[in-house]
Amino acid sequence: MGPGSGFSHAVVPVAGRTVYLAGQIASGPDGTVAADGLVAQFDLALANVLSALDAAGGSPEHLVNLAVYTTDVPGYRASAGEIGRAYRARVGRHYPAMALFGVTALFDPDAWSSWSGRGWSRRVHARRGGWGRAGDGGLV
Repeated sequence: MGPGSGFSHAVVPVAGRTVYLAGQIASGPDGTVAADGLVAQFDLALANVLSALDAAGGSPEHLVNLAVYTTDVPGYRASAGEIGRAYRARVGRHYPAMALFGVTALFDPDAWSSWSGRGWSRRVHARRGGWGRAGDGGLV
């Protein structure tokens, strides 16, 4: 996952525990799509969501909501078993409220899916200045 450019990967309100997770695609450290194939992209995008949550003090069992946006709903359905196995390898059998949305395009034309969500942090954040500045790296 590359640094945020005009957005934050995760935001925690002052003195809060709720973590708002930005949409994550299958990007590597340089910000470009780093996985080929639908299942590999779903897996890396989920890994990036979990990385942002971890940086904010949360872990997979702290996820309360996930939204998945994909440009290939039929491909998702056809690969649901593999995607489910990849999900369980990272999150286990914790299933937050989830929704899958079919979209016509994502910001990066090479991306097939984007994950966003909410979770909570084990620690109370007391960061001066309120919400994090967009693009400041976002990992609060």
